[in-house]
Amino acid sequence: MTDQPIGVFDSGLGGLTVMRALIDLLPDERIVYFGDTGRFPYGSKPAEQVLAYSLEITDVLLDLDVKALVVACNSAAAAALDALRDRLTIPVVGVIEPGLQAAARVTRTGRVGVIGTVGTVASGAYQHVAARHEGKIELTCAACPGFVEFVEAGDVDSDQVHVLAERLLAPVREAAVDTLVLGCTHYPLLARTIGDVMGRNVVLVSSADETAFVVRDLLTAQGLRSTGSSSDLRHVFFTSGTVDTFRTLGARFLGPEVATVEHWQWG
Repeated sequence: MTDQPIGVFDSGLGGLTVMRALIDLLPDERIVYFGDTGRFPYGSKPAEQVLAYSLEITDVLLDLDVKALVVACNSAAAAALDALRDRLTIPVVGVIEPGLQAAARVTRTGRVGVIGTVGTVASGAYQHVAARHEGKIELTCAACPGFVEFVEAGDVDSDQVHVLAERLLAPVREAAVDTLVLGCTHYPLLARTIGDVMGRNVVLVSSADETAFVVRDLLTAQGLRSTGSSSDLRHVFFTSGTVDTFRTLGARFLGPEVATVEHWQWG
C-alpha cells in the first residue's frame, strides 16, 4: 500500500491549505483531492446531510485505492469523523483534534478561542475535544458567517472584511484568549486581517500543519510511507463544480500543483 495515494476531501477549496502542508511535509506522497464545490458550503447544512455527503465522497476515494483519508473540512470532521473511523480500516485523520492540541501546547493562560462556520461551532466538536484534554482549557467559540464567502471571492484584506472581522471576533476578544484556532480551512487566507483585529499577543493556530504532522506519524507507524520519488508525482483533483473555477481559485490556495482537475458528476 505504500505507493497508493492519500485521499483528501473538503466541501470546496479550503482543504487545499491542508494539502499544501501535506505536500511540503511529505513530498514523496501522491494525493487525490476531492473538492465538493458543487454542493459547497457545508457549514450551513444539517449535520445529517454533511455526513451523507462525506460518506459519498469517501466511497469515491476508496474506489481510487487511497491508503489514508484526510477529512480536510471542519464541518465534515465534526459530522462524520467518528462514523468514518468506525467504517474504515485505513487511517482517518480530521482537522479538529490536531488544531486544538496545538493550541493547548501554545497557550500560556489556558484561554483558547476557536472560530469556525456556524455548523462547526454548533456541533460542539471542539468543545468535546477540549473536555477530553488532560490540561484545563477555557474554550470560547465564535461562528464567523461570511468569512468563507469572502475568501472564495478572493477578498481577504478589504475594509469590508476588516469591519466584519471586528464584529465576528468580538466574543473571543472579550474572552481575552491568548490563542486562536482557525477552525475552518479557509481562514488561514484571512490570517493577516484576523491577526490585526486580535492583536499581536494572540497566537493564531492553523490546523493544516498540525494535521500533516499527524498524517506523517500515522503513515510511519503503520509502514505506509511512500517508497517512490517526488520527481514522478502527479496529484489528481476532482471537483463536483466548475473545473475552470476550481483550477483558478485552487492555484491561489495551493499553488502550481493544481494541474489535473477532473469533473465529478453526482448521479
